[in-house]
Amino acid sequence: MRVAIRSPWDGAVVGEVPLTDPEALELAISRATRAFEVMRELPRHARSQILSRAAALVEDRAEALATQVVRESGKPLRFARAEVTRTALTLRLGAHEALRLAGGEIPMDTDPRGNGRLAVTRWVPKGPIAGLAPFNFPLNLVAHKVAPAIAVGTTMVLKAAPQSPLSAFALAELLREAGLPDGALEVVHCPPDVAERLVRDDRLKVLSFTGSDRVGWYLKSIAGRKAVLLELGGNAACLIDETADLAAAIPPIVTGAFAQGGQICIKVQRLIATSEVYEATLAAVIAAARAVPCGDPMDPATVVGPLIDEGHAARVLEWIDEAVAGGATLHCGGERHGAVVTPAVMSGVPRDTRLFRDEVFGPVLCVERADGWDDALTRANDTRFGLQAGVFTRDLGRALKAFSRLEVGGVIVGDVPTFRVDSMPYGGTKDSGMGREGVAAAMRELAEERLLVLNAS
Repeated sequence: MRVAIRSPWDGAVVGEVPLTDPEALELAISRATRAFEVMRELPRHARSQILSRAAALVEDRAEALATQVVRESGKPLRFARAEVTRTALTLRLGAHEALRLAGGEIPMDTDPRGNGRLAVTRWVPKGPIAGLAPFNFPLNLVAHKVAPAIAVGTTMVLKAAPQSPLSAFALAELLREAGLPDGALEVVHCPPDVAERLVRDDRLKVLSFTGSDRVGWYLKSIAGRKAVLLELGGNAACLIDETADLAAAIPPIVTGAFAQGGQICIKVQRLIATSEVYEATLAAVIAAARAVPCGDPMDPATVVGPLIDEGHAARVLEWIDEAVAGGATLHCGGERHGAVVTPAVMSGVPRDTRLFRDEVFGPVLCVERADGWDDALTRANDTRFGLQAGVFTRDLGRALKAFSRLEVGGVIVGDVPTFRVDSMPYGGTKDSGMGREGVAAAMRELAEERLLVLNAS
C-alpha cells in the first residue's frame, strides 16, 4: 500500500511512499541487523568516502531537493535552499569525523600492578539504531541521524516524519548511490503503533529521537535497555538589555521568531527585555513583524509559509485566544488563512497559559519586561525547557553571568537561540531532552569505548 503526501500550502499531492506494516518493519529491522556486521567492518576511509560522495550528490541536485522540501513541508524556498546546503555540510562533517574518532593510550604504570602492560581504547558502535525524525527539517535532521551512524560504522532503521517523508527516502537513495551497503539505512513510513515496535525491539541498541517532549519521554519509557538520545525542543528565550544595539538585534530576533512559521525548536518564543529598553524593543518588533512576508512558500521572498497543516494552525490560534482571555495583549498578527498564521507579537502573557508554559511551534513572540539583568535570567529559567538561549548585551560580565546561570544546553551571545552550526554540540536540559547532537557529539552518543590491555611481561 502506498500513501499520498500532500502539500500543506494547497493540498496538492506531491508524492507517494510505501506504508510500512509490521511485516515490512520486521524485514527492515532484520536487514539493518545483518548489515551491521558489514558496516562495523567497513574501514574508516570507505565510510568517509560514502558520505563525501553523498554530499556531492546533494549539491548536484540541490534545487530539486529544495523544491521537494517546500512541497512536502511548506517551508519557504529561501529556507529550503539553506537546508539543502546544510545537509551537504552535515554529510561532509560525517566524512571528516569518520577519520578522526579515535581512542588513546591509558597509562598503566600509575599502579605497580600495571608494570609491563599496555592499555589502549577504541570507539566501537553500540549497535543498530532506531531513528525517528521530525517534519520541520525533513532533509538536514535526517542527515543528522544518518551521518554520525555511518561515520561510526553502524546501521539505522529510520522512521521518517509522517507529514514530510519524501526527503528521507530521497536521501537514502542518494546514499545508496554513493555506495552505502544494502540494509545500512532502512527508511520506514508507519503509524505510531508500528513505530512503537521499532522502539521496543531489542535488536536495536540505540534510540535517537527528535520531536515533541510528550512523545520523546514516552518512547524513552518503552525503549528498554537502549541508549537514548532525545532532542525535544522548547520555548527558547532571548534576552536583551539597555547596552545592546537594538537596531542590529531586531532583524535576527524577528527572523528567529517567525521564520518558516516558527516551526523550529530553537525559535525565539520569549523575548525578555530589561525595563530601560522594553518599550523600544516592543515597538520595534511589532513594526518588524507587520512587515514580514507571508504566503506562498515557493515565493523566494516569503518568510512565513503554511504550518504543517491546518490543525496546527488552529491550535496556535487557540493558544493565542487563551492568553488574551487571561489578560495578554495581542499587538499584531494572529490571523489564520488556511494553514498560514500571520506573525503575532504579544505581551503580558500569563504564566498559567500554554503559550507561556509550552512550545508553540508557530509564529508567536511573547515579550516580557525584566527588572534588571538578574530578573531577566530568572525569567528565562522559569520554564520546564532548556534547549538554547540568546543574549544581546555589550556587558561582558552580564554575558558570562548568563553563561553561568542559564539552564540550557547552549547560550548564544550576540545572536538569537535559533542560531545553529551543524558541527556544534546541540541538545538541552530539563524537558528539552538528553544527550547531544551535532555530528562529532552524536558519534560519541552512538558509540562506546572499548579497552584493550596487553600483558607484555
